[in-house]
Amino acid sequence: MSPASRHATSGPLSGLRILDMATVVAAPFGATLCADAGAEVVKLELPEGNDPLRGLAPTGLYWKVLNRGKAGISLDVRKPEGRALFLRLIAGFDILVENFRPGTLDRWGLDWATLQAANPRLSVLRLTGFGQTGPYAGRPGFARIFEAMGGLAHLTGEAGGHPLHINFPVGDAVAGLFGAFAIASLAAERARDPQAPGREVDLSATEALLRVLEPLAAEHECLGEVRGRSGARASYTAPSNIYRTQDGQWITLVGSSDAIFRRLCAAMDAPALADDPRFASNPARVRHLDEVDGAIAAWFAAHGFAALAERLEAHGVPFSKIYSIADALADPHYRARGAFWRLPDPELGSLPAPAAVPRFGAAPPPPRTGPACGEHNEAVYGTLGLTASDLAALRAAHVI
Repeated sequence: MSPASRHATSGPLSGLRILDMATVVAAPFGATLCADAGAEVVKLELPEGNDPLRGLAPTGLYWKVLNRGKAGISLDVRKPEGRALFLRLIAGFDILVENFRPGTLDRWGLDWATLQAANPRLSVLRLTGFGQTGPYAGRPGFARIFEAMGGLAHLTGEAGGHPLHINFPVGDAVAGLFGAFAIASLAAERARDPQAPGREVDLSATEALLRVLEPLAAEHECLGEVRGRSGARASYTAPSNIYRTQDGQWITLVGSSDAIFRRLCAAMDAPALADDPRFASNPARVRHLDEVDGAIAAWFAAHGFAALAERLEAHGVPFSKIYSIADALADPHYRARGAFWRLPDPELGSLPAPAAVPRFGAAPPPPRTGPACGEHNEAVYGTLGLTASDLAALRAAHVI
């Protein structure tokens, strides 16, 4: 049993073995989601441990939480000894996850035919910025590039203002979710047909962003519209905006259905709004966004957060304070559900991180944080029969 399998004894992906040789965020995040669901994941790095994620601010913390629950090995597959050891190792895995530019593994002598010869049942998830084909295939990819070319940044910002990125690589996270979906799909196929051959999976992070913005292309073709920036206000449903309270708190509120809008009007003691034909339906409210938003904003500005929250809750209106991470960590609902884990860490004792999503019955114990580079070389390579002297020789040659 490898160190990673200690955290993979339950969950729907239990028994699935994943070798994650990807770097930074998107593809490793997809592999981590699979580890949360019970897969055994081994993280492979170069002997120098130079994954750029290790140096991203806050230095080291992102690596620790993103790569939780994985065993860590080091191997330089570019060297002949490393390549030979890799091909022995890969024979015992179901999925290989990589995010190098197209053709990189081929140049290292690890092309598809070679991998299939070593393990005919192996599937390879290739997660890149632009996919394995097309004129942009060789370009480097980063989350903000995905968000720009995928259309997300065009929607983000104030009306009439410049586009914005949020202060988090959401494009990477979306691509990682699609990566985990791809791996789960492969596992479902293997469960249906245990002899199914391995597949090459071509996942473009930019296309993943396009996919989640699914109605925009049809909207453009059929209506001649290009949806743009509208600040915090939704332009397709109303009311749906962020409002400032008298005491300086920010609340997001959604009242898009007619029934909810009438309940909001009741909470506001504004029956005339509910009976106004300009606001009788969602399409009508969208046509009169400024008027409906103005009335709600004025009501919010005249009351403190506590009074507003009490009235909105009493009338069943969906709303929330805009949470910081400090608010989320202190929230009683999150605490009651155990929405944050404490990940054991050999250096820091433990670190908080979001728990597994979704939940498959009883929650497993929290996994440890991401491994040190090569931390589990002895345990993992020991399963291949390598001795301490073998590993010492490989270490001296900078293969591991």
